[in-house]
Amino acid sequence: MIKVIIADDEDKVCQLIRNLVDWRELDMEIAGIAHNGVEALDMVRELSPDLMITDIRMPGYDGIEMIRRARGLSENLSFIIISGYQHFEYAQDAIKYGVGDYLLKPIKKEDLMASLNRIRQKHLRRSERISKEKMLYDQLKCGTEKLRQNLFADLLPGKAVLPDGAGPDEVNRTYRYSFRPGLFQVCAVKIDCGWENEYDSAIRILEDKAVQIISRTLKGICFDLETSFMDSTTWCVLNYAPEQKKDLRKSMKSLLDELMLQKAAFEKFSFTLGIGEAEPEVGKLPRSFQSAKYAVEQRLVLGCDRLIEPAAPPVSAGCADGLLSDFDKKLSLFLEILDRDAVQACILQLGKKIEEEKELSGGEIFYVASQAFDLYLTHLRGLKIPVGSSGERRDDFLTRANRCGSVSQLFAYLCSRVTGSLDRIAEEKRQTDTRPIRQAKQYIRQNFRGALTLEEVSGTVGFSPTYFSTLFKKETGSNFVDYLSEVRMEEAKRLLRETNLNVAAVCEQVGYSDQKHFTKSFRKFTGLKPNEYRKLYA
Repeated sequence: MIKVIIADDEDKVCQLIRNLVDWRELDMEIAGIAHNGVEALDMVRELSPDLMITDIRMPGYDGIEMIRRARGLSENLSFIIISGYQHFEYAQDAIKYGVGDYLLKPIKKEDLMASLNRIRQKHLRRSERISKEKMLYDQLKCGTEKLRQNLFADLLPGKAVLPDGAGPDEVNRTYRYSFRPGLFQVCAVKIDCGWENEYDSAIRILEDKAVQIISRTLKGICFDLETSFMDSTTWCVLNYAPEQKKDLRKSMKSLLDELMLQKAAFEKFSFTLGIGEAEPEVGKLPRSFQSAKYAVEQRLVLGCDRLIEPAAPPVSAGCADGLLSDFDKKLSLFLEILDRDAVQACILQLGKKIEEEKELSGGEIFYVASQAFDLYLTHLRGLKIPVGSSGERRDDFLTRANRCGSVSQLFAYLCSRVTGSLDRIAEEKRQTDTRPIRQAKQYIRQNFRGALTLEEVSGTVGFSPTYFSTLFKKETGSNFVDYLSEVRMEEAKRLLRETNLNVAAVCEQVGYSDQKHFTKSFRKFTGLKPNEYRKLYA
């Protein structure tokens, strides 16, 4: 039996959780109830629970600190956090420690049951308690789910796998659905949070939450329903009777309302519900998918946290290519001289023009941003600059750009990505340019006792004397003769301090053949004659 601890400073919340579900039916038992973080941690030590349901803020150790400490005591302990506040930073920290789910107050039975069932399955797999029959059932179910998911891949543009006259029976046989004659529709829940890496784990949790809400809100109205998550978008295929169309529309609004409640824990996230056209034939699902995709893209124009109705994509106004052509000309000039600030200004100017352009759709705006990044990569290749670091991966750029919910955020990301890449390129170029200088300085230190010349040193690093002299001055701040003299004088100072060699011998040791010239140079460098320096510092 799976042992559960409930931790909340409100006893009525603890009792609500205790009484909300049949724990024995889930093969679970309430092993203890704690009202603060210290008590909860003591129970972890004494009772070795498998699951803890805990408030995100409590007296003593707060939920996050308690989770961190409890994780140190038991690696396999699962957590569900509950919260009634806008504490995104707490939720983010909790996710870092492997929290499996979060629930918002007031807690709903369906949400709690869904979370408990997921954790129960995880626990059973870990403890190898699933029977052979159950394992076989799970394998068959997994195979069916894969076939159902294939439908989403076949709805993508360019696939056109579904014939325009396909009937429900044909699709049911191919993808294992239970479609009936009626209406067929695609909708999409889009999660936006910006491009930062720290949101990756939160998106995965919100994916599960979106699927739960869709299933709970829409399943009772539909003959069949399936969801598929692609990075930050949950796609949903619906099949329902025509007379249910109005009820479905109301349920869509309720769905968005429930999504908006998630902002209590993740207030930095935005949600958009895009609805595709309802089609009378299953073979026209690709068209519904396209209109749902267009609706989601329109959030860049209309804003997030709203329901966007189905609409046919308009004919392109053609101004996107004009903006890109002008941008490309400027970008080419600035990249040729690796002018980071000018490139940054160029991108910001493009974003400003996009915001002023009223004829562009959301999809066209995203197209401009993605093409601008492609143009940047193309110019780098043309300049023989290696492309391939994480900052220059097109697929990663598109994934994170797709999490931007506004034009300003999208172009701020484009700007950040390009300037970050240029900074890396500039640093690598600087390292490449300075490597021969470092090699030359090392050669001088090893050979300064001989009669070194500019021609000899430049030849060792493969540069002409003129170019080497210019580069050496740029990187070191002094010319070759001055640097060689400095190396020799530093060694002369060391010999005068640490040895009993006379001045003539020191002179010879540091590469001078004329003692008078050495003495004059030493005095110029230190302000003292060699013997005076020895008396003061030896």
